[in-house]
Amino acid sequence: MRGCGLSRRKVLTVLATLSASSVARADDLEFISFGGLYKSFGVLGYEFADRVRALSGKRVSMAGYMAPPLTAESTFFVLTREPLAICPFCQSDADWPVDILVVYLEQATPLVTAGAKVVVAGELEVGSLADPETGFVSQIRLRHAAYRRA
Repeated sequence: MRGCGLSRRKVLTVLATLSASSVARADDLEFISFGGLYKSFGVLGYEFADRVRALSGKRVSMAGYMAPPLTAESTFFVLTREPLAICPFCQSDADWPVDILVVYLEQATPLVTAGAKVVVAGELEVGSLADPETGFVSQIRLRHAAYRRA
């Protein structure tokens, strides 16, 4: 852990907390897949699935891949359907996949290596939102979330 500003004890404490969190009980939550996010998607835009709209404001779980993070420890990351090798904030939007979900964590957390499959649990929010700190605009996100490796 030298050089990254994280002590081994801090990393182990956070991982233990996460394993005891609601992610450990993700099977009890409604599961959403990337394939179930939209009712339609085309040239004119997209429409969220009725089930996704109905679950807005509720705790749900999803599985996917953590996109390459900006820093080793963060309060958010981007969940994708497929593993990515590119930084989502370093490329044009033409290179960025449509099926993504922003995950806002409960606390700053060490993130896993990009491309690792994770299961996340959090409160689903649907609708356009510009993050006040980063300016990143999302259409769908999980708040008050935690994750674990799949």
